[in-house]
Amino acid sequence: MGLKGKAAIVGYSEWPSRRKWSGDPLFTLDQWARLGRETIDDAGLAPADVDGLCTNYLLEASRFVPATLAEYLGLSVNFAERTDLGGAAPVGMIWRAAAAIELGLCQAVLCGVPAAPAPPAPGPPGEPDPAVYFGQASPEWGSPQAEFELPYGNVAQNSGFALIAQRYAAEYGYDPRAMARIPVGQRRSANRNPSAVFHDVRIDEDDVLASKMVAEPLRMLEIVMPTTGGSAVLVANEELARRSRHRPVWITGCGEHLTHKTPTWADDMLATPIGPASKKAFEMAGVAPAEVDLVSIYDCYTITVLLTLEDAGFCAKGEGMRFLAEHDLAFDGNFPCNTHGGQLGFGQPGLAGGMSHPIEAARQLMGRGGERQVAKADMAYVSGTGGVMSEQGALIFRGD
Repeated sequence: MGLKGKAAIVGYSEWPSRRKWSGDPLFTLDQWARLGRETIDDAGLAPADVDGLCTNYLLEASRFVPATLAEYLGLSVNFAERTDLGGAAPVGMIWRAAAAIELGLCQAVLCGVPAAPAPPAPGPPGEPDPAVYFGQASPEWGSPQAEFELPYGNVAQNSGFALIAQRYAAEYGYDPRAMARIPVGQRRSANRNPSAVFHDVRIDEDDVLASKMVAEPLRMLEIVMPTTGGSAVLVANEELARRSRHRPVWITGCGEHLTHKTPTWADDMLATPIGPASKKAFEMAGVAPAEVDLVSIYDCYTITVLLTLEDAGFCAKGEGMRFLAEHDLAFDGNFPCNTHGGQLGFGQPGLAGGMSHPIEAARQLMGRGGERQVAKADMAYVSGTGGVMSEQGALIFRGD
């Protein structure tokens, strides 16, 4: 049982990733409207074809989010989903959309993640968002994190991912220069991507190793740059896909796995949820890791890429450093990885950073990669990560 590959990504919209938004602030509803219109137009279809929505949040509504969104967009939908998986939400949206389509619930699902600034509310400023101070950690009353972790310094993402990296070093050793090859290879691809925040900034391994230590062993150039942006994709059934404008990108496998919220409660910090999720996705698609032409791996930190390569089956456990030393991750290398630059080179525009990975894989399979087009792009592996390696999902894409 599983996906039959009868639903495809047929269009997308992705705004440039920029440190400072250049336009006027937009309500998230307005961002959704623009992204939706652009995505439907990109697919060569009509708004009337869309009868499904996958979303994450709206600043203008804390409840009844899909209904508020459908009303604003003027859509009558047969499937609506609010996916709360952090950075894994976009991957989760896409496989849920594909499943709903294959079940016959709907024919086309718009999945969106606005990430541009919204207008501030009038009046005196309210309390700042707790995420400003605590990141993904929960400071709410009754939260296990608030009681057992935050008072002792396990705050936000840097400390959690650094803890995982230190554990890896204790178990298998750590080669900082091999890890530096991740941002360097991806940056070469970002240098061919005008939408990337670091499009004009070149780096080498020495630059990575000379960058500021943020949370040992993670240095500044191994950690994402927060940006603004926004993106959306349209997933459609076979009939609509066949009359869409681009080569359909069929969703042939998916997997998702959650076990914990923070590494504190993980049975084994180095046995990440992406392992079971990827195993399910490959089995569903009927292919092996060695058969994919490119990978689009969620890369909030370099350690995320390393553990995904190992746990998804691209190399054995503990062999990731050697794998990195032997492979070139740029678009024209022997293991194309995150050919848009990854979030380490493209930037992380909120949840749209997570959507950048399936969009780039779809872009490559559609043959729309431009100067960074991979020579052979018929099958791709995509991952998503939420929390601190706690919510993870995987997709397998195949072109016609």
